[in-house]
Amino acid sequence: IDLDTARQELEEFIPHVRNISDCSIKKMAGRDLTRFKEFKKQGIAIKFGRFTQKENKQIQKNVEEFLSLSGIDSAEKLLFTSRYPEDKDTIHRLKTEHHFCEKISEGIPRPWRLIYYRARKMFDPNNYKGRYTNEEKEQLKKYHALHGNDWKKISELMSRSNLSVAMKFSEIKSAINYGPWTKEETQRLINAVKEVMRRKSKAENTSSLSSLEQSSTDLWIDREKLYQQLPWTEIETKVGSRYWRQCKQKWNSILTSKMTKGQQLYRGINGLQAKINLIKRLYETKAEDASEVNWDELSNVIGDVPGAYVRAKFYRLKVSSVPLWQRKNFSEIIDYLYEKKLPELEEKL
Repeated sequence: IDLDTARQELEEFIPHVRNISDCSIKKMAGRDLTRFKEFKKQGIAIKFGRFTQKENKQIQKNVEEFLSLSGIDSAEKLLFTSRYPEDKDTIHRLKTEHHFCEKISEGIPRPWRLIYYRARKMFDPNNYKGRYTNEEKEQLKKYHALHGNDWKKISELMSRSNLSVAMKFSEIKSAINYGPWTKEETQRLINAVKEVMRRKSKAENTSSLSSLEQSSTDLWIDREKLYQQLPWTEIETKVGSRYWRQCKQKWNSILTSKMTKGQQLYRGINGLQAKINLIKRLYETKAEDASEVNWDELSNVIGDVPGAYVRAKFYRLKVSSVPLWQRKNFSEIIDYLYEKKLPELEEKL
């Protein structure tokens, strides 16, 4: 079908389709439109956002079935074909012959591209490789000097994921200050966050930032706006003296302080109970990956705090309680906390 018709038909399923490039629309018309119509007949809505445990299992099943069908001997070869140049032509031929696009997305009501990226994240052995050594950091600087922001190329050279190398470079290139935040730095951070939120607000034609306009220090705006993802690398640039992760952590601490109005959280008996509740709730989610957890929904185990605050508390809990946690995946960490740490905390309480 022609481009305009494809865009018009896709709009029923994807509200933001007007912002998608012509090239992507052509691909979606081929890979997604028929699937979307089938899901509509079944009364199933197209989804975005976090993948559920059920969807992750379906992706795993689809990948395993395709490997069995095609004879390709590993998920890494299937999903990261460029890492195997000697087998590339054969793998591409097998993927075409056995309809890779259709098979990988079977039973999942999402755009094909999102399913493919999720599969790559799930099956990439380079995703969880621990801290960067000093040698790796130097390599990263050299590769960036040669290839710029071609993170795909750099990730292949370093055997790390695209996101990992991009974020690590953002961190090491910054003029990092590891000391306490000064008043000037904190104000630059607040101003940067406000500027980003104002811009988003104008783009969305909302008036939710009216309270920010009234005061240069008041951070109170719609709770949903405070919780939203922010472009931290952009904010890092505006702050100038801290890298993106420090900016994010500092903002979350400011936000938590504002929202809890000075309550003492995670202290004494209340602290023990909060840890117990957090471990139990995380165990109940049966999540295989931290990205599957809705941290905002868990906020009430500690208090009226942002989801990012809960996630930070979980990080401290695993680092202090789980031996060799860097070598464990998310579900193994949760199992250890539930089986080993939880009884200890309950006895202490």
